Amino acid sequence: QVQLVESGGGLVQAGGSLRLSCAASGRTRTMYDMGWFRQAPGKERELVARIRWSGGSTNYADPVKGRFTVSRDNAKTTLYLQMNSLKPEDTAVYYCNVRLVGGTGDYWGQGTQVTVSS
Repeated sequence: QVQLVESGGGLVQAGGSLRLSCAASGRTRTMYDMGWFRQAPGKERELVARIRWSGGSTNYADPVKGRFTVSRDNAKTTLYLQMNSLKPEDTAVYYCNVRLVGGTGDYWGQGTQVTVSS
């Protein structure tokens, strides 16, 4: 198993920035990729960004391209999401996700609330 603990959410004004962190522990040597998802009230959970653990290739959802940056620290097995130029529509609970190699596992963090006021 992999345990994920998120931190860094909060309340920010539109145009501001936040940085989310997700610390992974457990079977971290078998991590294939990690990602950030978000879920706004009344909406489905959606992908925000993913990063391949080995190699670091990334992909982003269109609404966040150019504003959000996903990164990881291999030594600390920690995932980050730098969010700039935040908009009210970015308000959601943000979840960290990890997928293990070979499809042997898929784990979620508990979520952290991000609220952007207009």
